[in-house]
Amino acid sequence: MAHQHPPRFLKIVDDAKQRVRETNVDEVKARLGRGDKFVLVDVREDREFDADHLPGAVHLGKGIIERDIESKYPDLETPLVLYCGGGFRSALAADSLQKMGYTNVISMDGGIRDWRQKRYPLEK
Repeated sequence: MAHQHPPRFLKIVDDAKQRVRETNVDEVKARLGRGDKFVLVDVREDREFDADHLPGAVHLGKGIIERDIESKYPDLETPLVLYCGGGFRSALAADSLQKMGYTNVISMDGGIRDWRQKRYPLEK
């Protein structure tokens, strides 16, 4: 069941989505299957990540990603695919990273909810 998000939150998400590139779960699954080189970043909260996450994902929660991204991935051209629960927080985080100068950032629309619905593998 989809979450009902408040209108002001949806407004800033819609604004961010005008500037960020998006992909979907099928494309991310295909890229993982091909062994494409990219960093898969889970921007959800700690407890969400600890419960389960996409295979090989690193955790940089939305609350700290801007603070910690440079020390972990200083190359502004690092291919980054961000995801969250449904694709809203990841779009906001992708927008922030682009403002910081990252040039190869994509947000996974549908998030882990779509991933789960398709019964794709998860790690704990």
